[in-house]
This record gives sequence, C-alpha cells and structure tokens, in this order.
Amino acid sequence: MKLKTAICGISILLLLDISSLSIAQGKPEKERIRIGYAARAVVHSIPYLTKEAGFFREEGIQVEVVRTAGNVAPMTLVSGDVEFSIMSAFLLLPAAVQYRDLIILTGFTRYASMYMVSRPEISTANDLRGKIIGLQRPGDAYEKNARFALRHLGLDPDKDVKFLYVGSNEVMWTALESRRISATMLTPPSTLFARKAGMKFLVNLSELQVEYQGSSLTSRRSFMKDNPNTTLRVVRAMVRGIHFFKTRREETFRILAKFFGTNDREALEESWNYASDVPTKPYASESAVQAVVNHLAERDPRFAQHKPAEFIDSTTLAEIDRSGFIDRLYGTK
Repeated sequence: MKLKTAICGISILLLLDISSLSIAQGKPEKERIRIGYAARAVVHSIPYLTKEAGFFREEGIQVEVVRTAGNVAPMTLVSGDVEFSIMSAFLLLPAAVQYRDLIILTGFTRYASMYMVSRPEISTANDLRGKIIGLQRPGDAYEKNARFALRHLGLDPDKDVKFLYVGSNEVMWTALESRRISATMLTPPSTLFARKAGMKFLVNLSELQVEYQGSSLTSRRSFMKDNPNTTLRVVRAMVRGIHFFKTRREETFRILAKFFGTNDREALEESWNYASDVPTKPYASESAVQAVVNHLAERDPRFAQHKPAEFIDSTTLAEIDRSGFIDRLYGTK
C-alpha cells in the first residue's frame, strides 16, 4: 500500500514537472512593459501613481510610464511602442475600427466632467453670444463637451458662438488668460488658476450626469491573449492604485506633485477633488461608450453600425472582481 502511494506521489510530481516544462517552453509573458497616457490630467495619472506607490513592482512587473500625447496615443498601441495606454474612448474608437486589435479594459470616467469657464466680464449666457470659445481640435471630446455646456445654457453652438481651435488643453488656459478667447473647457489644475484670476465658472458638466466614456485603460487583444497573467497583474495593480488615490490622500498629493510638476497645495487638492469619484470597480460602461459612438457617427455615419461591446473586454477586471480582491481592499468583504 505504501509503495502504491509512493508511486502515485512520484507520478503527480512528474506530471507537475512536465506541466512546468511545457509552460517554460511556451512563449514567456512580458515582465517589462510600457504604459502610455494621452494627457497630463489627473485621471491619467493613475499608472504613474501606481508605479510610484510600488504596486507594479509588487506584482513582479517593471513598468515605464510615458506620455503619448493626443492623437498619437492609439498609434503607439498599434505599433507596439506601449502595451497599455490611458486615453479617452473618443481617441481609441476610430483606431479600433481600423485596427480591430485595440480594446478598452477599464473605464475611469463615465461622465463628461469638464468645466466651461469664461472671462470675468461674461456674467450670463447671453453675454457669450457672438463670442469665441477656445477648444483643442475640431470634433474632439472638448468640442462635444462644449456643445453640451452651451445647450445647457440655452445657446445654439452653431449659431450663437464661434469656435477657435488652439491645439492643446494647456494652450486653452493661456488663450483665455490672454483674452484671445472668451470661454473654454478646463480641467484641474487649470481650474484653480482660473478661479484665482476671477474667471466665471458657467457650467460644471459633472453635475449634468451626461454619459461619455472618458479616460480608459486600453490595450491590444493580441497582447492580452499572449500575456494573460501579465494583463491580470497590471489591472490588479491599477485597481490598487485607485484605492491608494482614494484612501491615502497626503501620499497621493506627493506623487501628483511630481506628475504635474507643481507643489501648489491648492492645485493638488483641486485635482484630487476632481477625480476622487473614480470608481472602485472601474468597468467601462456600454452606454457611455455608445455616447462616444453616437458622437463619432455625427461626422461619419459608418460608426453607427458599431456596438459598444465590440470595443470593451472587461474579462480581466471581472476575474479580479469575482475573486473578492476589490471588496477586500475596501473592507466590504
């Protein structure tokens, strides 16, 4: 009987050795990765914060966080220059239609959340009539949000105002400050500078609860297929990064100071407050992605044939969620 048990034990060990050997002989998963972010915005800081807090390292991954500004962001995914990237669904979807490999894994912002800010002399919506609104690029998410805000004020974006495209969100604040434009869309920390300069805050889009999938963690289907464990560890680390952001405020301020290149306490608080409602379970929303599809279809009707589910793969986040990991982080399980 003992001999039979010993033989069974040896057989199990041999099977384990063969299994380990087959894994070793397969394609190894990547342990060095790059994560891009499309804008120096507070929600886009999550990968940087996650790295600085040491969570990627604890997951056994070496991560480099790099700026991949604006329209360049999707192409860095396509080219393989980065394995993951934080960008808006508005940036990703046109590239994902062309390159079916691109996918949204998680969503950090479900609602439009910018502020429409005007010069001090603009006291009412009527004062905006005939004035110039500064934006980034024609047809982008900033313009869409501006149109939401203008309609909320009872103005017709196509008749009552003019748009001036200045190229980047950093330039929009300087254009407002220098009187080149009368109003624009801002996010922190520029909102703090605007408040100190006496600018008027006309619309807070987050109060309107307008669905529009903003900052999202994106990757390639092929990378996820070849590197499922690495993908899981990256998403799990980011979930920990969100928890750190929400619960360890002072340490988060120190990291944000490096990310933004400022030690201005008010600017850091402004940025933190703006993003403090980032979801603990950052699932991308199909209805919010549908809003982006609808927006893109306004200029190119071919987008209307696409469904949100084509662009979302929440399986990795769902696996982490089902394990109870996120609930345990927040002490709810």
